[in-house]
Amino acid sequence: MEVLRSILSCFSSRPRSRARAQSHRLWSSGASDKNKAMVEQLQRYGIIRSSKVAEVMDAIDRGVFVPPGGSPYSDSPMPIGYNVTISAPHMHAACLELLEKNLQPGMHALDVGSGTGYLTACFALMVGSEGRAVGVEHIPELVATSIENIKKSAAAPHLNDGSLSIHIADGREGWPELAPYDAIHVGAAAPQIPEALIEQLKPGGRMVIPVGTVFQELKVVDKKLDGSVSIRDETSVRYVPLTSKEAQLHAN
Repeated sequence: MEVLRSILSCFSSRPRSRARAQSHRLWSSGASDKNKAMVEQLQRYGIIRSSKVAEVMDAIDRGVFVPPGGSPYSDSPMPIGYNVTISAPHMHAACLELLEKNLQPGMHALDVGSGTGYLTACFALMVGSEGRAVGVEHIPELVATSIENIKKSAAAPHLNDGSLSIHIADGREGWPELAPYDAIHVGAAAPQIPEALIEQLKPGGRMVIPVGTVFQELKVVDKKLDGSVSIRDETSVRYVPLTSKEAQLHAN
């Protein structure tokens, strides 16, 4: 994980102008307009190390989940409307790597701030029809869009059989109806870790969540079998804030 941390630091902690330059160098060398090429680049740079993560990201075409006019295969966050973005491919890959052991067939996974549905779709392929992949998003229009996106993706059968679902809800409250979760991913930065999400994490489960305001860290939260919780910093990141629907829509 030290290798992953050092790689992510190159993307996440440097000034944005340098990050853009690095992104250009990373993707301009190959056929970056193809999903498969994107996954292969992430493997080549050591961000994807798991064959399962590579298989799932290859199967779920990111282009389906980025609005028209965006550059879905560029290693950069893309605006999806409503003052939010879909995370860069390297961040999705890193979070899948961190959560892989908690995304085994039959497990339950929660995606907070599911946006256009990309990572929830990846979760569904990993946990399978015997598991549950749950997305929560407080913008109704994004929920509707994400469902249509998933219908066009390799995760469509999981939407049809009910093992994948997207709900309109305040992500800070999680989705208690299907808790506890083996894996929780939070796609926006909270000022502190919401207690509701810790409560909904299964003993033995793991959550990845960006925390902070001006300065943010991607935190890895592990709940031990006895219910105690350990928290460590993975890398510096920059996410949109995890906030109320009203505050998000009126953000400057």
